[in-house]
Amino acid sequence: MSWSDRRKFLKFFAVASVISGCGFTPAYAPGGSADGLRGAVSVAEPSDANSYEFVKQLETRLGRNLSAPYRLDYTITTRSEGVGITPRQEITRTQVLGAVEFTVTSVASGDVVQRGNISNFTSYSTEGSTVSTAAVERDANRRLMVSLADLMTTRFIATYADWGA
Repeated sequence: MSWSDRRKFLKFFAVASVISGCGFTPAYAPGGSADGLRGAVSVAEPSDANSYEFVKQLETRLGRNLSAPYRLDYTITTRSEGVGITPRQEITRTQVLGAVEFTVTSVASGDVVQRGNISNFTSYSTEGSTVSTAAVERDANRRLMVSLADLMTTRFIATYADWGA
């Protein structure tokens, strides 16, 4: 066994020992903090391109169930601002800021089990043709919606055990 193989083995053994000794339980595993979350939230229908991307990512992460015990209602807001400005006052980079205000309601009782907001940003270059700038703007908005949906999923995983499920 070479020295590099031994180091890899020892590193793997050390990491495995730490993880198994700390009480780590995968979130979606039986008994995990988000056990039962998948398929438990129905998401309000999208109304535009941004909300479509947001809902698509949420349903990829959480599953799609129109008769789920919880309903997610949301409002997405975005705004753009120039951040890269040349001495001639030409904008070369645009930042897209997005926020989602949301409410998760128990369908059975009508009680709000989670309420809050999340936000993030992304940016894109405006140096290019009109067509290429429009394409990167659409991509930046898509990336922002994916990021916001992932942040929401993370919050749901962390708080699902407190929803009273």
